[in-house]
Amino acid sequence: MTAFTWSQVVARRLERHALSAPAPAADLPAVVSAICGAHAQVMSAAETSIGVRVAGVDRTHVREALWTERTLVKTRGPRGTVHLLAAADLPMWVGALGALPSPPYATGANALMTPDQVDQVVAALGDALADAELTGEELTAEVVARTGPWAGERVMEAFQDKWPRWMQAMEVATRRGAMCFGPNRGRQATYTGPARWLPGFTPLPPGEALPALVRAYLHAYGPATSAHFAKWLAIGQRWAQELFDDSDLEPVTVDGERAWVVAGDTEVPAKRPRGVRLLPYFDAYGIGCHPREKVFPGRAAERALNRGQAGNFAVLLVDGTVAGIWHQRRSGRKLAVTVEAFGTLSATRQRALQEQVERLGEILEGTPTLTLGEVTVGGHA
Repeated sequence: MTAFTWSQVVARRLERHALSAPAPAADLPAVVSAICGAHAQVMSAAETSIGVRVAGVDRTHVREALWTERTLVKTRGPRGTVHLLAAADLPMWVGALGALPSPPYATGANALMTPDQVDQVVAALGDALADAELTGEELTAEVVARTGPWAGERVMEAFQDKWPRWMQAMEVATRRGAMCFGPNRGRQATYTGPARWLPGFTPLPPGEALPALVRAYLHAYGPATSAHFAKWLAIGQRWAQELFDDSDLEPVTVDGERAWVVAGDTEVPAKRPRGVRLLPYFDAYGIGCHPREKVFPGRAAERALNRGQAGNFAVLLVDGTVAGIWHQRRSGRKLAVTVEAFGTLSATRQRALQEQVERLGEILEGTPTLTLGEVTVGGHA
């Protein structure tokens, strides 16, 4: 059984996330694929996640890859959250996510529709979006016309408001490949059909897609356990263990603790993990890497986690470990960046941090300034 040290695991993950050295600009979609997608509930965070990993890329390049070249697609990925995924991976994602149990908020006593009504809504969405980009309001009219008035009843609790009933099926519809995001129309989001991003789009059968997703996860975040995978994908532990059992994996140890990698994938970089990086909130590295107590040691667990959950704070990564948090405040083209380090930064690391701040300005097309001091705003601010 191959034995890894924690340092080797960190070096391996940094290399595969293009955080030890940025990838060439031509590899932008491949990098997004390698990290299993960039969280994109807020687009600037996704643009930063990608830009810090890909040399010379700024937010305009990311938007071109998404809306013009269509090598990326904006849709729901792991945990049902909005991600930018590599368009080439869409058959795997839809084949895998479509096979998972329905989200808890849409089942049992919480369900606003019967399974048959959900199927009707999904079919209506697929039909309406096959060759169109529609806003939520426009979709309501289309879905009601294809299903019935019940679909438009405003009964879904959402942000101190009520949304039409059909919207509870949006995540299921996305999982099944009936819809994804289209380009914004002004300030309004639009939705469209995935085949417009990937001509000839057909989801992989679950028997192929689920093991492929396990392999993709372990390539980026392994060695890992089924419990780590369950948390990343927001599925039950039993489901995750069954998926690990059905995949071609190999047991290893990390400092004596048992974990798993894709069979035969035991290579490690020759060099120790090195480097300073500024990662935005909900960056893939912090969300997917475990054990949490090693990625967020000591003070980092107190300041950069929220009840043990990663992602709510943008983090300073030093040699692959969370060593601070940071926040940016934008005013026009000015970016005021405050970094709170959880210890003293050497002169070399301060220079590297300044370079990262300048890179952040390039990615977000702004003029940055750096202040070392306490971050006083809360998470996800």
